[in-house]
Amino acid sequence: MNVNRKEFFSGCCVLALLGTNAKANTAAAPAAAADPEKEFVKNWMEDLFAALDTGLDEATKVKVMAGCGVGCFRRHSFKTDIARDGNGDLGKLIEAYKRNFEVWREGDRVHVRYGAVSTQCYCPAARYHPVRPHDMHCECTRATHQAIFETALERPVEVEIVESLRRGGKTCHFIATV
Repeated sequence: MNVNRKEFFSGCCVLALLGTNAKANTAAAPAAAADPEKEFVKNWMEDLFAALDTGLDEATKVKVMAGCGVGCFRRHSFKTDIARDGNGDLGKLIEAYKRNFEVWREGDRVHVRYGAVSTQCYCPAARYHPVRPHDMHCECTRATHQAIFETALERPVEVEIVESLRRGGKTCHFIATV
């Protein structure tokens, strides 16, 4: 399995708002405590998630995060390449997914997993805010996978979160019902 999670998530959500310079800074300065841009992003993410948690119902929160996930799908060619390479054929889609993820099919359900155990969340934007119970950030990733399946198969596909690191799991695992 060759999971390139960093590429999968690079530039997602808030980092895209700040442009390529922010992406370069996060890669070049891993733990610069005095980095004002990092502090700005961290505080902005905290404000965003606090507002989501206190001001919106569950369905709206999911919709907001799903919008980020669809944007992340559209922004990164290797994600659109998975959909393109699986266009119209579930078997080809599964093979395309295997370039980056652990994937298997059980009947009408396709599992997408980031290995049996993961050591970190691979979304750079997620690193800027603490884990929360029922973490909404995982809805972004769920929606990215949903966009890949729906684009490839040209029809609605439900994707569920089985487990995620940010929600206390040992890995990130999604199931698409096809």
